[in-house]
Amino acid sequence: MDEFISSVITLALVMDGFGNIPLFITALKKVAPERRKIVLLRELGIALLIMVAFLFLGKWFLHAFGIHEYSLSIAGGIILFMISVKLVFGGGDEEPKNDPKEDEPFVVPLAIPLVAGPAALSMVMITAAQQSNKLITLGAVLVASLINSAILMASFPLSKLLGKRGLIAIERLTGMILILMSVDMVMGGVSSFMKL
Repeated sequence: MDEFISSVITLALVMDGFGNIPLFITALKKVAPERRKIVLLRELGIALLIMVAFLFLGKWFLHAFGIHEYSLSIAGGIILFMISVKLVFGGGDEEPKNDPKEDEPFVVPLAIPLVAGPAALSMVMITAAQQSNKLITLGAVLVASLINSAILMASFPLSKLLGKRGLIAIERLTGMILILMSVDMVMGGVSSFMKL
């Protein structure tokens, strides 16, 4: 049960629902208000399918390319650290650029890389590689996706409630937690390597 809760918390933090609120609002600005929820649900569904695919094909992917679990843990930790530092020190300059002709974003940038980004996919693969029971990881992915979806579905009301400064504060707090988790991932990978 502890593994499940830990996986859910880690994945939910890595998906960074609060940090993605400003980006989702920007990406959905040109979408008709009555279509926003439909587009958002579609993008979140696509992101979930991608993460589930990585869950079941992750081990095969590792073996096919000769990647060791400790390498994935270290690489995932480094990616997570880079994303975390960006959250803490502010990297909000990069906003999704929509084609003016296409009002509704499709797959990019909402599903990938904002929800199912490198850090989230790495975490799914690491969790799947470390656990023998894939159902625990699948449950963790589903619950974390539901948490992330609930946050993002409330993005427009939440942004009004928290204001710009409130969103920045939440994003930076999330970043700090993720930095600690990324260091732990790297150290776990190094520890596994040293045991060989």
